[in-house]
Amino acid sequence: MDSISIITTNLLSPPVIAFGAGLTAHIARSDFRFPTQLYEALSIYLLLAIGFKGGASLLSTPASQLILPIAAVAIAGISIPIVAYWICRKLLRFSVDDAAAMAAHYGSVSAVTFMACISFLEFRQIAYESYLPALMALMEIPAIAVALILFRLSKSDHKSTSLSAVAHEVFAGKSIFLLVTGLIAGALAGPSGFERAKPFLVEPFYGVLILFLLEMGINAGKQITGLRGYGTKLVLFGIVMPLLQALLGLLLARMAGLSVGGTTAFMVLSASASYIAAPAVVRIAIPEANPGRYVTASLGITFPFNLAVGIPLYYVIASLTAG
Repeated sequence: MDSISIITTNLLSPPVIAFGAGLTAHIARSDFRFPTQLYEALSIYLLLAIGFKGGASLLSTPASQLILPIAAVAIAGISIPIVAYWICRKLLRFSVDDAAAMAAHYGSVSAVTFMACISFLEFRQIAYESYLPALMALMEIPAIAVALILFRLSKSDHKSTSLSAVAHEVFAGKSIFLLVTGLIAGALAGPSGFERAKPFLVEPFYGVLILFLLEMGINAGKQITGLRGYGTKLVLFGIVMPLLQALLGLLLARMAGLSVGGTTAFMVLSASASYIAAPAVVRIAIPEANPGRYVTASLGITFPFNLAVGIPLYYVIASLTAG
């Protein structure tokens, strides 16, 4: 299958169609809405499920095979927020607050984008390293920490929130808490426990993801319709930045010896931008940052781009550069 066919097939896949339907519903001012409780329940399920599958694979993975992937995560988690901060300060002329907030969002990861990538790979029966969900949880921490360090160094006179409050928000936040819970449960379940949980935490995953992306389309539509006041620079940043991050992810994945599927997933991890964990931290640590910029860029621009075009594009690049 050629590159254009892969991208076209992804655009016509059920998850992307569901996202587009939600987007259209908001633009058309439809009265369709997900109950808040259902949206929360779906997000809890997806985070637990992806963590459970990753945890189940950890026990079967020799520790020696995890050294290089963990090193790749550390490099990505440190370098991406630095680059994002520099671009926002020097090229976009953002304030220190806004640049640090953007660095936190783009250095951090989007669990939903990663889930969509896993769905893309599994639907096409493309093998990938099953411990990658554990790396997703690890990448969240250094990225946010580096962004906050850059913020503190640039505003030494700023009376920022205590590190303990920020650390609590990072580790006790919903994304990390549920992912780690799923990882531990999956690692301790064993083969028999995994089989018992499979009908609930594995098999329904694809259908639940479709429902969740329907709601995500509505949320993204709210951000897209608010782009008018932020100009083309923010749009370009939201598209070009993930491409640069994906290229770094490609180099690091090759260094770590990941498969084509694993390389694709790592590129997606590197290219995604957080809109769940990072906003919660930024609201506490950088309260003067403009959420209209960092939420619009991460959720309204980068997320739809990665979902519709980025994931299949990264797979094509990973395939062409294999070996």
